[in-house]
Amino acid sequence: MNSPALIIFVALFAFVTILGFFAARWRRGDLNLLSEWGLGGRRFGTVVTWFLLGGDLYTAYTFIAVPALLFGAGATGFFAVPYTILVYPLLFAVYPRLWSVAKAKGYVTAADFVRGRFGNGTLALAIAVTGIVATMPYIALQLVGMEVVIAGLGINMSPTIPGIGVVHDFPLLIAFTVLALYTYSSGLRAPALIAVVKDFLLYATVIAAVIVIPAELGGFAKIFAAADPKTLILAPATAANFGPQSAYATLALGSTFALFLYPHAVTGLLSSSSRHVVRRNAVALPAYSFALGLIALLGTMAVASGVRGMPQYAEGFKTFGNQFAVPALFLHSFPNWFVGIAFAAIAIGALVPAAIMSIACANLFTRNIYREYLNPNCSPKAEAQVAKIVSLVVKLGALFFIIGLPTQYAIQFQLLGGILIIQTAPAVLLGLYTNRLNPWALLLGWAAGMASGTWMAWTNAFKVSIYPLHILGVIVPCYAAVSSLVLNLAVSLVFSWLFNGILRTPPRDATAEADYA
Repeated sequence: MNSPALIIFVALFAFVTILGFFAARWRRGDLNLLSEWGLGGRRFGTVVTWFLLGGDLYTAYTFIAVPALLFGAGATGFFAVPYTILVYPLLFAVYPRLWSVAKAKGYVTAADFVRGRFGNGTLALAIAVTGIVATMPYIALQLVGMEVVIAGLGINMSPTIPGIGVVHDFPLLIAFTVLALYTYSSGLRAPALIAVVKDFLLYATVIAAVIVIPAELGGFAKIFAAADPKTLILAPATAANFGPQSAYATLALGSTFALFLYPHAVTGLLSSSSRHVVRRNAVALPAYSFALGLIALLGTMAVASGVRGMPQYAEGFKTFGNQFAVPALFLHSFPNWFVGIAFAAIAIGALVPAAIMSIACANLFTRNIYREYLNPNCSPKAEAQVAKIVSLVVKLGALFFIIGLPTQYAIQFQLLGGILIIQTAPAVLLGLYTNRLNPWALLLGWAAGMASGTWMAWTNAFKVSIYPLHILGVIVPCYAAVSSLVLNLAVSLVFSWLFNGILRTPPRDATAEADYA
């Protein structure tokens, strides 16, 4: 056990736990209202929103998985950098409209907006269920990031407790029990406040890593020279096969459209105090993309350091595969006290998004399932109480998801997340600009996209999300989210034209154009 690192890790973890409970008193509001508990009262300004969205979108699993992909596959892992650059012009141009109409109508979720825009509860239910299903394995994968760094500290993940026996993933159980309690108590205010600490730790870790590790390894020239030349650039396309370049481009494009459709991203946006805050953050958030590029390089540094072949890290790589690359690199390159800080940054980076994701799922269930179908006349206090309970259930479900399934299976199921959530794009994104799309046509398009995307992932045994399309004799490797979205859009547009022409039913729109301004 790495005692110095563990002491610092536990101290920082205890500090953010205290912050989480204190957050209930920060910017005090009536936490018996869903808008206060689940959206922070829509009062977060530019700075707090920047930290909140940064903590929400750049997660512990990002810190572990992106370098791991670079470590194992090379240049393909860099797709995360261009997509987090492309997404912010989309955020700037489109999502202030969602904030405005949500504020005007009191909407808490994207499904609320779809219900109001198209007047169809079934379509809203589909959007809500898709959001919950796509997010659950995402929460579980935050646990993977935490599990990796806890193992890196040398802690026994499944100790034998007298009178109880072996308790699997006991440290994770303790960590997420604490997370569940302060999320229940403080709502979205807790991850918003903790995100500030997380980001300071994260940036300190990244800056130290890109200065110290290259100096130890002899500079970036030697780092890149140590990598396999075949992995440093993508293989070129040919006339018969567009190859990795097509896969890379569609991964970036699909991820761009999917990111801010996730419920936790929508929750972060709707907690802003104004549409101007959303736009300011679209300008400021690319700072995280710069940090992400530096984080990705840790994978190449790990290759150059040779940690995979070092016997002291053999068990870590055997258990977690390439995901152990960053912890091994830090253990090899830094003194124990700094390892404690770095690992705490990653673990706290798991708590922030996990909290927001569980709150977002609770908002969806409460507003679009419980209130819509189970108890339409529930009081605001009862609504908030149901959301708090559901947030606990979601965390518990994610915990058992990761304990009950081997890590690699959780990762494979998470590949479906982007494929599923992108199917809500026609109803949400196009719905921000027009109400002429028929809701039943949108539902058919959603079903076609969900079925085709899941089929492509199933064909690949859920191991990869790239599916080779055969178009006019040319193989076009494509992210399944993009190709299934094209089918979704085609079905939605064609059937909207047919249904509107035959039925001629007027739109059942509860919003007005002034609500979007």
